[in-house]
Amino acid sequence: MFDDVNLVSCAGLVPVMALAEQAGLSELIAERVSLASARVASAGVNPAAKLTSIIAGMAAGADCIDDLGVIRSGGMPRLFTGVYAPATLGQFLREFTHGHTSQLAAVARTHLVNLAQRTDLLPGIEEKAFIDIDSLLRPVYGHAKQGASFGHTKIAGRQVLRKGLSPLATAISTIKAAPVVSVIRLRAGKAGSGRGADSMVTEAINTARAAGASGDILVRGDSAFGSSAVVNACLKAQVQFSLVLVKNPAVNRAMATITEDQWTPVNYPGAVTDPDTGELISDAQVAETTYTAFASTKHPVTARLVVRRVRDRTKLEELFPVWRHHPFFTNSDEPTTAADITHRRHAIIETVFADLIDGPLGHMPSGLFSANSAWAICAVMTHNLLRAAGTLSSPKHAVARGATLRRQIVTVPARIARPQRRPTLHLPEHWPWAQQWTAFWRNVFAPATGPPATA
Repeated sequence: MFDDVNLVSCAGLVPVMALAEQAGLSELIAERVSLASARVASAGVNPAAKLTSIIAGMAAGADCIDDLGVIRSGGMPRLFTGVYAPATLGQFLREFTHGHTSQLAAVARTHLVNLAQRTDLLPGIEEKAFIDIDSLLRPVYGHAKQGASFGHTKIAGRQVLRKGLSPLATAISTIKAAPVVSVIRLRAGKAGSGRGADSMVTEAINTARAAGASGDILVRGDSAFGSSAVVNACLKAQVQFSLVLVKNPAVNRAMATITEDQWTPVNYPGAVTDPDTGELISDAQVAETTYTAFASTKHPVTARLVVRRVRDRTKLEELFPVWRHHPFFTNSDEPTTAADITHRRHAIIETVFADLIDGPLGHMPSGLFSANSAWAICAVMTHNLLRAAGTLSSPKHAVARGATLRRQIVTVPARIARPQRRPTLHLPEHWPWAQQWTAFWRNVFAPATGPPATA
């Protein structure tokens, strides 16, 4: 029977939300988010408690508003105060406007900076930081979903039109650290991928520097972001860029100036060394030339045009090698092959999207655009919080997927007891990740509070 008020299913929320509070979550929300002009007066009150309830529910695995009820089950109200019902949280989200989502986005950026200062979230950021920008299309199916429209997406390698909403996100990572999300902005499905990218990049650069990026910063993106606006935003902020350019006649002419002896094999997975000559045998080669981009605009930029060419395996009976060329524009100071490998690691942002889709962004739960925008911001705040929790657990958890962190660290069952009126959590004996969970608890609460007892 479901009748035990002393059982909790997500004991890991105790240290997770304590870590969020140590990074100033409630204080930041109280200072910066105000819904004084709410259509329903009671819906806009106490935004700090309501937003932390949403983030706690997301950390426990909620991907829709109804799922937020998990934080009210069993003994959860005895662990946390100010826990709200899903209907109340849904009504609260529906009171958001564009201005309110901008306030919440500012909270998300500052909270990320605080988490980076509280934990080793971004090791090596003082040496070099990477900022990756990309967009995706989240499909929606409701007829009355605000902002939903048909946009281009790729499924199984094919470009298709699909109805949905299009978040644009930037991620910060280092050589040693898994990516965290600095900014996310929800847009209509038909919005161009690069729309608003220059301001997003500027915000991400400012966030990275506030988080400790005192060295080089490299902004990476695909062809949707290889625009004059994004490049000049990078130059204005005095950071490096590595952006794919759309092939046009000017780019093709620049690539044609590269001679055959300039191409260098790249050490990709699958490349082998010739046993006789010692040279690298690879299906990919790179070369570079100097190129002036955006020559017809007021702000032309001259930098390196690095070109990667790959053998076209669709041509099985070729008389001579057929290559596919992929150019990108960069002002980095790395050697050609290293610059190419670094640029291709831009795909790390796809792991962030996979994490979000496997979690809170599994759905866009409201019919109102601003409510979905607030939901997306809460989703990235949860992602960053879980990433910080992983760094306090173990090196393995520091780079683990969100689903792994929820399963091993957050959704740990426990029983509440009060021996001598002292609240105690009794956790399962032989929990496979007890050592990591205990390390997380101690790193959050030590030395004031000892770890819970095992049952």
